[in-house]
Amino acid sequence: MNQLPIGLVFPGQGTQKQGMGEPWRESPSWELTAEISEVSGEDLQELLLHTPAEQLRRTDLAQLAVFAVAVVAHVEAQRLGALGGRVVACAGHSLGEYAALTAAGALTVAAAAELVAVRGRAMRDAAQAREGTMGVLVAAPLAEVEQLVHGMRAEGCDVWVANINAPGQSVVSGSREGIDALDARAPSIGAKMIRLQVGGAFHSPYMASAAESLRDALKRAPFSPVHLPVVANADAEPHGGDSDWPELSTRQLTAPVLWEQSVRTLTGPLGCRRLVELGPGRTLAGLIRRIDPDTEVVSVNSPGDLD
Repeated sequence: MNQLPIGLVFPGQGTQKQGMGEPWRESPSWELTAEISEVSGEDLQELLLHTPAEQLRRTDLAQLAVFAVAVVAHVEAQRLGALGGRVVACAGHSLGEYAALTAAGALTVAAAAELVAVRGRAMRDAAQAREGTMGVLVAAPLAEVEQLVHGMRAEGCDVWVANINAPGQSVVSGSREGIDALDARAPSIGAKMIRLQVGGAFHSPYMASAAESLRDALKRAPFSPVHLPVVANADAEPHGGDSDWPELSTRQLTAPVLWEQSVRTLTGPLGCRRLVELGPGRTLAGLIRRIDPDTEVVSVNSPGDLD
C-alpha cells in the first residue's frame, strides 16, 4: 500500500519563547544542541532552557533557537517513525527554510546551523545600521495591499510587502515612519495593522548588506547534489539538488516570503495530502488551514505530539 504523501513545514523567527527546549531535553535528539552550539558559538542548552523571553527577541539568538528546536523535533520524529506517511517535500517560513533544507537532505545540521548563525548576525547588523520595523495587515486582499504600498513608495515612503502569508494576511516591512504612515492608511483598504515586535525591516531592501554577507557563506556551504524537493520562499517553486540555493537563499532576505503560494505548491503539484509542522508553536498550521482547508495539518511541539 502506498503511504500518504506528506510535506514537512518549519516555522520561522517570532515563534521563539522562553523555555522552548524543555519538552525535548530528555529526547535522544537533544544531543544535536551540542553540535549546534559548537558551530554557532552560542550555548544552545542555555538558550533553549533558561534565556529570558526579552533576550530571545534578539534576531541572531531567536533564529538559532527556532532552528534548533525544529531540527531536534524532525530528527526525533524520524527516529520514532512518527511522521505517518511518505515525505515528498519540505518548506520553511523564512528562517524555517534552513530547517527544511536540513530535513530534505540538502544540508547537514552543522552546515545549516553555521549558515543560520551567519544569517542571524548579518540581519542584526543590518537592522542596527538601518533601523526599521514590520507589521501585519489583516483583512485586506493582497492586490489592494500591493497597490497601497506601491503608491506610498512612489510618494517617498520606505514600505514593502515582506510576507504573503495567507488570504487576508500580508506582512509589510520598512522604516518606522513608513510603517506608521501605512498604519494610518490601512483602514482605506479595510485593513487593520498589527505591529510586530521585530528587530528590523526584514525581507526588504533594508537587508541588502545582510544578503551580501550571507551570500559568501552560502557559496561555501556543502549543499548536497541530491535531496528531496524544497519549496523556496523566493519563488514558491520546488527545487532539488541541481538548483542554485545560494542565489535563492540570498534573494530571500530582500524579497517577499511567498508562503501562501508555497503551501499551494505543496498541496497542488507536489501532491501533499498532510502537512506536518515541526518546531515551536502552531503558527504555520493556522495559516495552512486558511490557505487550504481541505489539507490535513498537524503540529509537533513536543515528544507527546509524536505519539
